[in-house]
Amino acid sequence: MGGFIGASLRYISSLGLDKLYPSPFPSSTFLINFLGCLLLGLLMNMGVTNTESWPAKEFLTIGILGGFTTFSTFGMESFRLMETGQLVTALFYIVGSVIAGIFGIWLSQFLAKQI
Repeated sequence: MGGFIGASLRYISSLGLDKLYPSPFPSSTFLINFLGCLLLGLLMNMGVTNTESWPAKEFLTIGILGGFTTFSTFGMESFRLMETGQLVTALFYIVGSVIAGIFGIWLSQFLAKQI
């Protein structure tokens, strides 16, 4: 159920972002993965990922966020960029996605400590 919710949210978000920001760069996947990392970092700060007894832990982390983030799509889009000779764009996308994901976790941890 969580995976269905996450995948549905990803699909709807992707459609909206692609319509708002049409680009050859896979910006919707980039932003969705960043948001997923940001949300996971928030859940980490709330202690959700360390609480083994909380029943909704897997529902939120593995289910919703696992369905929402799109690593397999990230791999496919990276490959397509390289395959079509867009090596600089592919490199920026790959490196930028990793940095943005780590930054999203850090940012949510930082912001949560400010509250």
